[in-house]
Amino acid sequence: MKRIVVLISGRGSNMEAIVQACASEGWNARIAAVISNRPEAAGLGFARARGIATAVVEHAGFETREAFDAELARTIDRHEPDVLALAGFMRILTVPFVQRYRGRMVNVHPSLLPAFAGLHTHRRAIEAGCKAAGATVHFVGTEVDHGPIIAQAVVPVLPDDTEQTLAARVLSREHILYPRAVRWLVDGLLELDGSQVRQRRGEAQLLL
Repeated sequence: MKRIVVLISGRGSNMEAIVQACASEGWNARIAAVISNRPEAAGLGFARARGIATAVVEHAGFETREAFDAELARTIDRHEPDVLALAGFMRILTVPFVQRYRGRMVNVHPSLLPAFAGLHTHRRAIEAGCKAAGATVHFVGTEVDHGPIIAQAVVPVLPDDTEQTLAARVLSREHILYPRAVRWLVDGLLELDGSQVRQRRGEAQLLL
């Protein structure tokens, strides 16, 4: 059985979606741990209530990013993960950390990458006059919010959208897209060819 470790910084709604999908769909996997860099992260309570191991590696306690990442890696490795899923984990990771988990670390970002990497994605999409927005699940690369794209979901940007309404519409699609992509990784259904990711069974990698 595959082991999944999820990293969060806050509410962890995508972590919740992964936990629920793993249970309801009978994945050949289990959530081995949920780890946060913030002790007050609400998602830790959700995990504990379901008997999932939790840990906190508080970034404020480390003088350098490298020292934090080293301790985070030690904490992760205690759970021997096959998959490492970032679910609202608000830290920029060092190159050695990314390389350590290359090919098994994934992230979901609330834009159609490579557009609008970084923060304030929904505001920027609206200000740019985009007619569509969405979410991207990707393998984590050494550049922030970049890496081979596994799957994307598209939603319309409506004329009266605010940053909040667009964010809610995108998040609802993330909760479908991210568990689907994680399950593909668990089941060995993703083939990485350079910068291209293919789903071995030909299942749709675009959610409309």
